[in-house]
Amino acid sequence: MDALPELRRICLAFPEVTERPSHGAPTWFVRDKKAFVTLWIDGHHQNDFPHLWCAAPPGGQEELVAGDPDRFFRPPYVGGRGWVGIRLDRPVDWAELAELCEDAYRVVAPPRLAGQLDARD
Repeated sequence: MDALPELRRICLAFPEVTERPSHGAPTWFVRDKKAFVTLWIDGHHQNDFPHLWCAAPPGGQEELVAGDPDRFFRPPYVGGRGWVGIRLDRPVDWAELAELCEDAYRVVAPPRLAGQLDARD
């Protein structure tokens, strides 16, 4: 499955999300200001495989990487802020990835917007 259309569908479903390139990669922003997911279709730096970076709640990066280091990794630049890298060159569980994107959204979105997700569930 082509990751870009599926990620677009997932991320643009969240309140007040926009998409635009950042550092040459499709990136999704809350209120066009705070990034929460970036897709590296052709890889980035030493990670020459398709993957994405997403914000993670406190402790999330460590838990994911420890639990499945073949799929999850600490990305450059944003890894120090707790973001997690997710490989897309392996079978992708899109339901799980949608949950990770929602978690990423909740990390950066203002409480009022994040609360809208609870209201729709």
